[in-house]
Amino acid sequence: MNKTIIFPNLHITLENVGKSFDVFGFTIAYYGVVIALGMILGVSFILHEAKRLGQNEDDYLDLSIYTIIFGIIGARLYYVIFSWDYYKDNLISIINIRQGGLAIYGGILVGIATICVVCKIKKLDICQSIDMIAFGVLIGQIMGRWGNFFNREVFGQYSDGLFAMLLPKDSVRSQLDITQEMLDNLVNINGVDYISVHPTFLYESLWNLGVFLIIFIMRKHKRFNGQLFFTYMIGYGIGRYIIEGVRTDQLKLGHTDIPVSQVVAIGMILAGIGLSVYQYKKQANK
Repeated sequence: MNKTIIFPNLHITLENVGKSFDVFGFTIAYYGVVIALGMILGVSFILHEAKRLGQNEDDYLDLSIYTIIFGIIGARLYYVIFSWDYYKDNLISIINIRQGGLAIYGGILVGIATICVVCKIKKLDICQSIDMIAFGVLIGQIMGRWGNFFNREVFGQYSDGLFAMLLPKDSVRSQLDITQEMLDNLVNINGVDYISVHPTFLYESLWNLGVFLIIFIMRKHKRFNGQLFFTYMIGYGIGRYIIEGVRTDQLKLGHTDIPVSQVVAIGMILAGIGLSVYQYKKQANK
């Protein structure tokens, strides 16, 4: 399999970009490494913030661990549910996440539920806690999208624009994600056929970085607990709605052509706005 990835209009050629590496006979997927690194950095940032604010770091460590565990389960279940036509005949594949197949919305929904339960048990302020967790979630998302890069997945429609990315046709994770327009515009380099696509993983990673910087700046000036997480919901929802429209691997709602992620994105935006208004009025009336 050809391992070269090219950004022709940026004059960047990356050779030998593998999907995995071997250590003492064990094959380790870069996807997993990137996800794990994102988790470590996210939790580290949360604990740093807890220390800065004089809060109990152990509480946030527990909260982070439980949220990560159940968030991963939720992300996998979400993906499997909306890809059931494939998994119903490949049940053993449900537990194999080394090749991808984690839907962030499932992780967010189950993660929020987990936070609520843990906060209730530990008697923590839920809104204050989700503000802290927002940083970890964003760091995980920023890093996690690069796992998609190594897997040659989560790319967009055909593009020959500035950020166009050339992937060897035979190297992508699923041939079902290749559109006819891509096939009509194959680029042959040294005998290898490349598809030219939007690097939507990169778009979303950079968008999330922007959202992270916004709430990072806001953190010392927030007017109420929950403001940072609600801002994340709005910001991420807007970006995901736009970027999802370009992707070719959309999970669809039932037997319709409606992308599930765009529906959920609208829900996140509306919920974020509604909760922000509610908390702001509640704070103003104190």
